[in-house]
Amino acid sequence: MAPRTAFHQFRPHPWHGLSVGKDAPSLVHAFIEITPFDLVKYEIDKESGFLRVDRPQRTSSLPPGLYGFIPRTYCGERVKALMPGAGRGDHDPLDICVISERPIGRAETLLNARVVGGLPMLDDGEADDKIIAILDCDHQWGHLRDLSDLPEILVERLNHYFLTYKWAPGKTTPVEIGTPYGREHAEKVVRASMDDYSEAFPSTMHEGDAVQY
Repeated sequence: MAPRTAFHQFRPHPWHGLSVGKDAPSLVHAFIEITPFDLVKYEIDKESGFLRVDRPQRTSSLPPGLYGFIPRTYCGERVKALMPGAGRGDHDPLDICVISERPIGRAETLLNARVVGGLPMLDDGEADDKIIAILDCDHQWGHLRDLSDLPEILVERLNHYFLTYKWAPGKTTPVEIGTPYGREHAEKVVRASMDDYSEAFPSTMHEGDAVQY
Protein backbone atom coordinates (compact mmCIF):
# COMPACT_ATOMS: atom_id res chain seq x y z
CA MET A 1 0.00 0.00 0.00
CA ALA A 2 1.33 3.43 -0.93
CA PRO A 3 2.18 5.71 2.03
CA ARG A 4 -0.32 8.44 2.83
CA THR A 5 0.76 11.86 1.55
CA ALA A 6 -0.69 15.36 1.68
CA PHE A 7 -2.49 14.57 -1.58
CA HIS A 8 -4.52 11.72 -0.03
CA GLN A 9 -7.53 13.63 1.23
CA PHE A 10 -11.01 12.47 2.14
CA ARG A 11 -13.84 14.04 0.19
CA PRO A 12 -15.60 16.64 2.42
CA HIS A 13 -19.20 15.94 3.41
CA PRO A 14 -21.41 18.09 1.10
CA TRP A 15 -23.56 19.32 4.00
CA HIS A 16 -20.96 19.88 6.72
CA GLY A 17 -17.63 20.06 4.90
CA LEU A 18 -18.39 22.69 2.27
CA SER A 19 -18.82 26.42 2.74
CA VAL A 20 -22.16 28.22 2.53
CA GLY A 21 -20.35 30.82 0.40
CA LYS A 22 -18.42 33.90 1.47
CA ASP A 23 -21.11 36.28 0.11
CA ALA A 24 -24.08 34.53 1.71
CA PRO A 25 -26.98 35.11 2.04
CA SER A 26 -27.12 36.83 -1.38
CA LEU A 27 -24.65 34.58 -3.25
CA VAL A 28 -24.44 31.01 -1.95
CA HIS A 29 -23.00 27.63 -2.80
CA ALA A 30 -25.57 25.08 -3.98
CA PHE A 31 -24.91 21.35 -3.95
CA ILE A 32 -27.07 19.79 -6.67
CA GLU A 33 -28.87 16.51 -5.97
CA ILE A 34 -31.40 16.44 -8.85
CA THR A 35 -31.24 17.73 -12.42
CA PRO A 36 -34.14 18.67 -14.75
CA PHE A 37 -33.73 15.26 -16.42
CA ASP A 38 -34.32 13.11 -13.33
CA LEU A 39 -37.51 11.13 -12.79
CA VAL A 40 -36.02 9.68 -9.61
CA LYS A 41 -35.73 11.74 -6.43
CA TYR A 42 -32.25 11.62 -4.94
CA GLU A 43 -31.30 12.93 -1.51
CA ILE A 44 -28.01 13.35 0.27
CA ASP A 45 -27.33 10.51 2.70
CA LYS A 46 -26.69 12.42 5.93
CA GLU A 47 -24.26 9.84 7.30
CA SER A 48 -22.02 9.22 4.29
CA GLY A 49 -22.51 12.32 2.13
CA PHE A 50 -23.27 10.24 -0.97
CA LEU A 51 -26.48 10.52 -2.98
CA ARG A 52 -29.13 7.98 -2.07
CA VAL A 53 -32.19 7.02 -4.12
CA ASP A 54 -35.16 8.35 -2.16
CA ARG A 55 -37.96 7.29 -4.50
CA PRO A 56 -38.93 7.07 -8.17
CA GLN A 57 -41.43 9.81 -9.01
CA ARG A 58 -44.99 8.63 -9.69
CA THR A 59 -45.82 11.41 -12.14
CA SER A 60 -44.25 12.38 -15.46
CA SER A 61 -43.41 15.87 -14.16
CA LEU A 62 -39.72 16.75 -14.45
CA PRO A 63 -38.01 19.22 -12.10
CA PRO A 64 -38.03 22.61 -13.90
CA GLY A 65 -34.59 23.49 -12.58
CA LEU A 66 -31.56 22.20 -10.70
CA TYR A 67 -32.52 21.14 -7.18
CA GLY A 68 -30.32 20.68 -4.14
CA PHE A 69 -29.37 22.37 -0.89
CA ILE A 70 -27.17 25.07 0.59
CA PRO A 71 -24.28 23.63 2.66
CA ARG A 72 -24.09 24.47 6.35
CA THR A 73 -27.73 25.44 6.64
CA TYR A 74 -30.45 23.85 8.79
CA CYS A 75 -34.18 24.44 9.03
CA GLY A 76 -34.79 24.79 12.73
CA GLU A 77 -36.58 27.24 15.02
CA ARG A 78 -35.50 30.42 13.22
CA VAL A 79 -36.66 29.15 9.83
CA LYS A 80 -39.91 27.94 11.41
CA ALA A 81 -40.52 31.43 12.86
CA LEU A 82 -40.48 32.92 9.34
CA MET A 83 -43.14 30.46 8.08
CA PRO A 84 -46.76 31.17 9.11
CA GLY A 85 -48.50 28.00 10.26
CA ALA A 86 -45.35 25.89 10.64
CA GLY A 87 -45.12 23.56 13.62
CA ARG A 88 -41.35 23.19 13.23
CA GLY A 89 -38.56 23.33 10.68
CA ASP A 90 -37.99 20.15 8.68
CA HIS A 91 -34.54 19.60 10.29
CA ASP A 92 -32.85 19.32 6.90
CA PRO A 93 -30.47 21.64 5.03
CA LEU A 94 -32.23 24.49 3.21
CA ASP A 95 -33.43 23.49 -0.26
CA ILE A 96 -32.57 25.55 -3.32
CA CYS A 97 -33.71 25.53 -6.97
CA VAL A 98 -31.30 27.04 -9.50
CA ILE A 99 -32.27 28.38 -12.92
CA SER A 100 -29.72 28.28 -15.75
CA GLU A 101 -29.84 28.86 -19.51
CA ARG A 102 -27.59 25.94 -20.41
CA PRO A 103 -28.92 22.50 -19.47
CA ILE A 104 -26.85 20.94 -16.68
CA GLY A 105 -27.40 17.20 -16.58
CA ARG A 106 -24.93 16.16 -13.91
CA ALA A 107 -25.81 15.94 -10.23
CA GLU A 108 -23.36 16.03 -7.30
CA THR A 109 -22.01 19.31 -8.58
CA LEU A 110 -21.29 22.52 -6.67
CA LEU A 111 -22.16 25.91 -8.12
CA ASN A 112 -22.54 29.56 -7.19
CA ALA A 113 -26.18 30.64 -7.00
CA ARG A 114 -27.61 34.16 -6.66
CA VAL A 115 -30.69 34.17 -4.42
CA VAL A 116 -33.73 35.92 -5.95
CA GLY A 117 -36.74 34.57 -4.04
CA GLY A 118 -38.48 31.48 -2.76
CA LEU A 119 -41.57 29.38 -2.24
CA PRO A 120 -43.00 29.19 1.31
CA MET A 121 -43.75 25.47 1.45
CA LEU A 122 -45.31 23.57 4.32
CA ASP A 123 -44.75 19.82 4.14
CA ASP A 124 -46.99 18.06 6.66
CA GLY A 125 -46.81 21.15 8.87
CA GLU A 126 -43.02 21.55 8.64
CA ALA A 127 -41.30 24.63 7.22
CA ASP A 128 -39.65 23.43 3.99
CA ASP A 129 -38.81 26.59 2.03
CA LYS A 130 -37.63 26.25 -1.54
CA ILE A 131 -35.16 29.05 -2.26
CA ILE A 132 -35.12 30.13 -5.92
CA ALA A 133 -31.80 31.26 -7.36
CA ILE A 134 -30.02 32.03 -10.62
CA LEU A 135 -26.76 30.41 -11.70
CA ASP A 136 -24.22 33.17 -11.11
CA CYS A 137 -22.69 34.57 -14.31
CA ASP A 138 -25.38 32.88 -16.42
CA HIS A 139 -25.46 34.72 -19.77
CA GLN A 140 -29.25 34.83 -20.00
CA TRP A 141 -30.42 35.03 -16.39
CA GLY A 142 -27.34 36.22 -14.48
CA HIS A 143 -28.37 39.88 -14.43
CA LEU A 144 -31.64 39.19 -12.56
CA ARG A 145 -31.81 40.21 -8.91
CA ASP A 146 -35.38 39.49 -7.74
CA LEU A 147 -38.11 36.93 -8.28
CA SER A 148 -40.22 39.58 -10.02
CA ASP A 149 -37.58 39.66 -12.80
CA LEU A 150 -38.22 36.00 -13.68
CA PRO A 151 -40.94 34.97 -16.18
CA GLU A 152 -44.03 33.94 -14.21
CA ILE A 153 -44.18 30.60 -16.03
CA LEU A 154 -40.90 29.47 -14.45
CA VAL A 155 -42.24 30.15 -10.96
CA GLU A 156 -45.52 28.41 -11.88
CA ARG A 157 -43.63 25.31 -12.97
CA LEU A 158 -41.65 25.18 -9.75
CA ASN A 159 -44.85 25.65 -7.77
CA HIS A 160 -46.59 22.84 -9.69
CA TYR A 161 -43.66 20.46 -9.33
CA PHE A 162 -43.52 20.77 -5.55
CA LEU A 163 -47.30 20.60 -5.18
CA THR A 164 -47.34 17.26 -7.03
CA TYR A 165 -43.97 15.59 -6.33
CA LYS A 166 -45.40 13.72 -3.31
CA TRP A 167 -48.72 12.88 -4.95
CA ALA A 168 -49.97 9.30 -4.54
CA PRO A 169 -53.29 7.77 -5.66
CA GLY A 170 -56.03 7.93 -3.05
CA LYS A 171 -54.02 10.14 -0.71
CA THR A 172 -54.14 13.83 0.07
CA THR A 173 -50.86 15.56 -0.63
CA PRO A 174 -49.28 16.93 2.58
CA VAL A 175 -47.80 19.91 0.72
CA GLU A 176 -49.07 23.51 0.84
CA ILE A 177 -47.37 26.45 -0.89
CA GLY A 178 -48.14 30.09 -0.13
CA THR A 179 -47.48 33.22 -2.17
CA PRO A 180 -43.92 33.26 -3.58
CA TYR A 181 -41.60 35.80 -1.95
CA GLY A 182 -38.81 37.97 -3.30
CA ARG A 183 -35.10 38.36 -2.64
CA GLU A 184 -35.35 40.32 0.61
CA HIS A 185 -37.34 37.65 2.45
CA ALA A 186 -35.39 34.84 0.79
CA GLU A 187 -32.14 36.24 2.19
CA LYS A 188 -33.76 36.34 5.66
CA VAL A 189 -34.61 32.65 5.32
CA VAL A 190 -31.05 31.80 4.24
CA ARG A 191 -29.60 33.78 7.14
CA ALA A 192 -32.01 32.11 9.59
CA SER A 193 -30.97 28.67 8.31
CA MET A 194 -27.29 29.57 8.72
CA ASP A 195 -27.93 30.61 12.33
CA ASP A 196 -29.98 27.45 12.95
CA TYR A 197 -27.05 25.41 11.62
CA SER A 198 -24.55 27.17 13.90
CA GLU A 199 -26.71 26.29 16.89
CA ALA A 200 -27.47 22.70 15.83
CA PHE A 201 -23.89 21.80 14.81
CA PRO A 202 -21.52 24.00 16.85
CA SER A 203 -18.69 21.44 16.61
CA THR A 204 -18.39 22.04 12.85
CA MET A 205 -18.05 25.81 13.10
CA HIS A 206 -14.31 26.17 13.62
CA GLU A 207 -12.45 28.91 11.79
CA GLY A 208 -10.96 27.65 8.53
CA ASP A 209 -12.95 24.41 8.78
CA ALA A 210 -15.03 25.00 5.63
CA VAL A 211 -13.80 24.48 2.10
CA GLN A 212 -13.57 27.84 0.34
CA TYR A 213 -13.86 28.44 -3.41
